Amino acid sequence: MAETTAQKGRAEEGLEDAPEEHDFALTKYTRQPIVSVLGHVDHGKTSVLDWVRGSTVVEREAGAITQHIGATEVPLAKLYELLGALRGGKEFKIPGLLFIDTPGHSAFTSLRARGGALADIAIVVCDITEGFKPQTHEAITILKQTKTPFVLIANKVDRIHGYKTAKAPVIKNIGKQDPEVQTRVEEAIYRIVGTLYELGFQSERFDRVEDYTKSIAIIPGCALSGEGIPEALLLLVGLAQRFLEQQLETTEEGSALGTVLEVKEEKGLGTTLDTIIYSGRLRVDDDVLVGTKNEPLETRIKAILQPKPLDEIRDPKDTFDRVKEVRAASGIKLLLGDAEGVQAGAPVRVITDENYDEMYDEVLAASRPSVELADSGVHIKADTIGSLEALAVECKNAGIPIRKAAVGPVSRRDITEASAENDKLHRVVLAFNVKILPDAETAVADTNVHLLESDVIYTLMEDYQKWHEGAFADKDADEREELIHPGKLLYLDDHTFRVNNPAIIGIRVLGGRVRVGHRLMREDGKEIGTVKSIRHEDTNITEAKQGMEVAMALDGPTVGRQIKEGIVLYVMIPAGDARKLHDMGKLNADERDVLDQVFAIRRKEDRFWGM
Repeated sequence: MAETTAQKGRAEEGLEDAPEEHDFALTKYTRQPIVSVLGHVDHGKTSVLDWVRGSTVVEREAGAITQHIGATEVPLAKLYELLGALRGGKEFKIPGLLFIDTPGHSAFTSLRARGGALADIAIVVCDITEGFKPQTHEAITILKQTKTPFVLIANKVDRIHGYKTAKAPVIKNIGKQDPEVQTRVEEAIYRIVGTLYELGFQSERFDRVEDYTKSIAIIPGCALSGEGIPEALLLLVGLAQRFLEQQLETTEEGSALGTVLEVKEEKGLGTTLDTIIYSGRLRVDDDVLVGTKNEPLETRIKAILQPKPLDEIRDPKDTFDRVKEVRAASGIKLLLGDAEGVQAGAPVRVITDENYDEMYDEVLAASRPSVELADSGVHIKADTIGSLEALAVECKNAGIPIRKAAVGPVSRRDITEASAENDKLHRVVLAFNVKILPDAETAVADTNVHLLESDVIYTLMEDYQKWHEGAFADKDADEREELIHPGKLLYLDDHTFRVNNPAIIGIRVLGGRVRVGHRLMREDGKEIGTVKSIRHEDTNITEAKQGMEVAMALDGPTVGRQIKEGIVLYVMIPAGDARKLHDMGKLNADERDVLDQVFAIRRKEDRFWGM
């Protein structure tokens, strides 16, 4: 029998004496759970895994911030070692845990399996002293959308003033703190409880949870010292075995199913695909269908590179093992005969002799974003299929229509297409975690398109809302200026300066406004002429507003025939403008009153006018 992954792990970690009944071979129908680690930047996601692995990946990251998705297999024997006496002699059926460390919400959303979430369970890491931040909110939102169970590690408990860490169970250690420190810990935990409640979750400190199907467990801890991390691992294993048993059952002989996490160009290797195999067995020389931007790609597996147990796919300490086959669940790097057009978030599926057409259609459907499009709307771009769909969900929740959605960098074509939108509020490109190509930046400068970019969806949506408020106000002002507004005028007694060609009269604006070019009518609805000019205190003006007295030149009427001193005149408003002004609800009380009078006058002849 070939040496199993778990056996390799025991040998390399010096754990050959772990109970044989927990060997992979005897649990071949139960795969290891896939655990995604989520949370805000610098709240300790990678540090938690570094403690589990005994590694220093976080120190090798640029700026100590995770840049790419990582996958780490933690064998069952290692879990036994980490749990120690905390395990209490309990035996586990699962062969270990496969952790996925993500740079954020976007990466998690790309982990899709058959249209659902690839991760079986998740850990949300939150700084206990800072509470929820934008990416924490994003993580909770996507976990809620995908119905993925999770536990929350309230990390950095050591930063609570006066707290003393110890190599002891975290609850026991909290009980040894000074009373005021215990109070600070409780207050910090219940701030998190309150935030989760606002987001629709019941939660409690893990040792007080009565029903894990109804409450989120919060584990206070410190990733640097490891305090609280064994308790979190024990919870994960327990929850996986109790509530995910059927979900974890698989057959190693089945056709492999996987998801591409990242597509990268690597020196000496060429194009590689960091991939999670979540079902079945994958072998070198297998023919596979892989999702691309267009049609599914049929290609062959040239090589399978697997990180050693407790090492990880993103930044391994040791070289990868070249293996002939792997089975679920595994984080691996694939080399394909052809990888042209493969995109992150795309499915990978081993081709079988049966149901090829059905398989092709499934890969095709899974490679295309499920985004509801509108005839007019904003344009969105994202780095993966899953993150594009996540951004689309946020847009839908915010009532933002989407005209076009695509994976990949923002190009000049994206800007050009967005500039063609009729509604200025839709001339927007929302770019999530993607590059802006130089020709696109040039195009933005040459067009009226507004480009918003961020690597945090929460921030991107906030930026859009702020922009939208200002743009909407500007658009509203522009539209109001374009519409003909209501105006009510009094022809003043003893203010006839010329009888006709044009008639020049003195008027007072009783309500609303009047502009040069407006047509006027009498109270009986009869049109009497057009405003040619307006003069106020020896100055020509284009508009007179409520309360002003001005001299007005009118083309059309003759004083004594069509008009006479003392009459009231109204600005003639097109029916469409009247309807828009009525619906906009932006008129002040006096303007609204004048508009109502215009409706009453016009509906004497046409009862449906302005409807």
